Amino acid sequence: MAAPLTRPVTTPPPRRAAPPSDGPAAPKGPGGPGARRGQRRAVALFMVPFFALFTAVTVLPMFYAAWMSLFREESSGLGFGGTDRVFAGFGNFTEAFGNEAFLRSFGHIALYCVLYIPAMVGGALILALLVDSAMARARRFFQIAYFLPHAVPGLIASLIWLYLYTPGLSPITDVLDALGANWNFFGQDEAIYSVVNISAWQWTGYNMIIFYAGLQAVPREVLEAATVDGSGALRTALQVKVPMIRPTVVLTLLFTCVGAIQLFDAPKLVQLRANTMGEDWSPTMFIYTAAFKGHDYGLAAASSLILALVAGLLSFVVTKLGNRWKAS
Repeated sequence: MAAPLTRPVTTPPPRRAAPPSDGPAAPKGPGGPGARRGQRRAVALFMVPFFALFTAVTVLPMFYAAWMSLFREESSGLGFGGTDRVFAGFGNFTEAFGNEAFLRSFGHIALYCVLYIPAMVGGALILALLVDSAMARARRFFQIAYFLPHAVPGLIASLIWLYLYTPGLSPITDVLDALGANWNFFGQDEAIYSVVNISAWQWTGYNMIIFYAGLQAVPREVLEAATVDGSGALRTALQVKVPMIRPTVVLTLLFTCVGAIQLFDAPKLVQLRANTMGEDWSPTMFIYTAAFKGHDYGLAAASSLILALVAGLLSFVVTKLGNRWKAS
């Protein structure tokens, strides 16, 4: 019987040792340095339009306003010899700080913030909590309904409310008269409430959407644990939901404060009927009047820089207080 065929056993050739290297080899593929450089270039390319627009509409105008604030227009020959631009240094800033109307405008805005910010932010937070509650129905409908006032441009909203404030034209005033309530929306003491109502009507729904989005990020397990522990709906809202969206509340307060001191359109239109308000009721109205009615562009530029400085300081204070509240 023939012996079975067998393959000869061969030994593999010895491997050559790899040459020593100074360090680990660079990874290849999507996570390599080439890919990271490409991602950085893509990010930089997408950021170029933003910084270009930001420079064109914010940085350059600020430098131009700073340049204009150093000069003053002076007339010669009883106004018939034209105007000359002369260097005033910090004279426009001194004039702005010494102008009673300009300083009084900050007092008006301070009172406006005291009335407007708690009403608007508190109302937006309450609405967001109601929409987010377990008993809420038709949430999408209420989100759109609350947001619709913000979709109306501020100027149009002010015109609408100006019509609703006018006696003889407004159904609101007719109802108040039928009830025997005597309320003058354009009165010396009541006009500021009219301005607060316009702003709150426009911005409450917008901030409600922001708060509602923050509430959606609250872990459901935390809410379920609070319910298991016997926490009611009100206690869960105040002690669980609100503390967990503190960063959102602080950011909303920051944007609201900065926007409030730049108030212009609502008081400008209300002032057309409420003559006691004056054309320099807010800092922005004072700047507008100084530039386009008084033709004092140096004073207007200096006042705008002071307003920007106040906005920056206010942002710093709100951020610091907000960080302390978040850390508490």
